[in-house]
Amino acid sequence: MGVLLAAALPLHAAPMGFKGAWMAMADAGPNWRELYVNYAFTPRDAVGASATWMRADDHGITREVDELTYTRLLKRWNMRHAQANVWFMGGVGALRGDGPTRPMATPGVQLDYETTRVYLAATHRLYRASGVNHDFSSARAGFSFYETGYDQTQPWLVVEARRMHGLSERTDVTPMLRLINKRYFIEAGVNNMRQARFNFMYIF
Repeated sequence: MGVLLAAALPLHAAPMGFKGAWMAMADAGPNWRELYVNYAFTPRDAVGASATWMRADDHGITREVDELTYTRLLKRWNMRHAQANVWFMGGVGALRGDGPTRPMATPGVQLDYETTRVYLAATHRLYRASGVNHDFSSARAGFSFYETGYDQTQPWLVVEARRMHGLSERTDVTPMLRLINKRYFIEAGVNNMRQARFNFMYIF
């Protein structure tokens, strides 16, 4: 059980893979699309790049951010049947749209806790440029329907609530079915505004 837990847990919530691994992630919806790739050069550090497209609910604002990213595992607690982590995630890059191109910084933090049956996470990230504040906050909770072996696909139900300052006055709540197997997961759902969403992650 301990070996299975150690192998499976990092896939659920971690924003980086194991040392020497490449990770690719995507988040796709009508008003938010992100593609993210990084490389873990130590067990606690990863560098990469991301491209993000964001749009206001009323379609009045559209922005794009291309950035270089850095991820750091700040703290990890390994428990008998669970794991908890604190992550730093940040980037620097260029913001385009609705005015001249401006430099943007995106520092943030993620806290997560998980077992093979339960998953909790909270993220807050600043999206700041001259005259722009699109700070992002999200909270996630999920559970698996049943235990599986390491080589089997495990279904989860995950619910996420998130807000983006300056782009939406509403909280986006999305229940998603997650299928997880070894080095990848996929998620799909429909939010409270009847918008479809699809996510995936793959570790090379």
